Amino acid sequence: MTTATTAPATREHDATLRFRYATERRARVVADALVPEVGEIDDARSAATVDRDGAVVSVRVGADDLVALRAGINSWSRLVAVAERVSS
Repeated sequence: MTTATTAPATREHDATLRFRYATERRARVVADALVPEVGEIDDARSAATVDRDGAVVSVRVGADDLVALRAGINSWSRLVAVAERVSS
C-alpha cells in the first residue's frame, strides 16, 4: 500500500519513520487509519507516503528544508500515536 502526492524522494531532505507491531493485523489497522491523511496535510514544502510491509508501517516524510522536515516528522508521529490509541 503506497499513497503519495508529491513524492518525498523529490525533496531535498527526507526521513523514514518505521513502526513495528506485534501483528500484521494491528499494522494494517494503523496504516489504514493513516492513509486518508496523506495529501491532506502535505503543503508546498513537505509531503509524505505511508507504506506497510507485514507488521511494519513506514512513513516517509520529504521536505524542502529542515524546518519543514521537523514539522512533518512531528505531525506524522502524532498521527501514528493517535491511530495506535484509537485502534487498541
